[in-house]
Amino acid sequence: MNLAAVCLLFGTSLFIPGIIGSVKAKMAGRKSPSLLQPLYDVLRLLRKGSLYSPTTTVLFRIAPSIYLATVICGALFVPLGKESGFFSFDYDFVYFSYLLALGKFLMILAALDTGSGFEGMGANREALYSLLIEPAFFLLMGSLALLTGQTSFHDMFALFYFKGYLSCFIGALGMYLLLQIAMIENSRLLVDDPKTHLELTMVHEVMILDCSGFDLALIQMASWIKFGIFSGLIANFLLLPFFPLLLDAGIFLGVAALFGVTVALLESFRARNKMAVNPPWIAAFSSVGIVIFLAALFLVHS
Repeated sequence: MNLAAVCLLFGTSLFIPGIIGSVKAKMAGRKSPSLLQPLYDVLRLLRKGSLYSPTTTVLFRIAPSIYLATVICGALFVPLGKESGFFSFDYDFVYFSYLLALGKFLMILAALDTGSGFEGMGANREALYSLLIEPAFFLLMGSLALLTGQTSFHDMFALFYFKGYLSCFIGALGMYLLLQIAMIENSRLLVDDPKTHLELTMVHEVMILDCSGFDLALIQMASWIKFGIFSGLIANFLLLPFFPLLLDAGIFLGVAALFGVTVALLESFRARNKMAVNPPWIAAFSSVGIVIFLAALFLVHS
């Protein structure tokens, strides 16, 4: 039944971008597009060919495919309540993290391969932001491992319970931290604005300026799946081992929908950070991870 988690995750990944676009349109007083509009856009891109600058090498051509492949493989580690992900083993969260990092590393190299100063600037920012948010993720996973005595995604989430005020505090902060990690990893507000057209202030968008057609579609699909991955991890905080599979699936879908609405509301009512503010703001999430770790340490020894 571990295929259930995989199917649900990929299914929700198709709708989260549509939910975000629809809610943001409503908040701006515009007519909302179809929930499937992002899917239609990607299907249109898939039918187009890709154009390549003569300055690029084969690295630029294979990077989007490897990027999508690493994100898909990362999605196979996400569990569904008592059902493990397609892959599950001790310390799989470390493998998961660096699997996603490998795909991003290839995209950074591809941006540098174009020889564009603007794309190199975006690649530099993307690498820095990922570097700064990584400790927060490992502090959260380490705290869950400390609380449960387990070291895999499935076992850590299966044995984590909201038993008291302190565990509820850890769970709430953990879900908040995963939400912020998802926003930073997908270069959304506050660190970036996917709708901006000013190269000097872009992060992810300027890094993929030379990507077009089929390659651009692969990159967009990878971003959708990343949202699905982090909404799935958040949902697993709320899934208990004794829940039936149908209830797990319902909660999983509900959290994914709420995740999309939350992202849309955050982007509708918050302004983008000044560029100089981004590094200390992202690094501050490691402090949230430290608070979670100290709370877990107190709970274990109390």
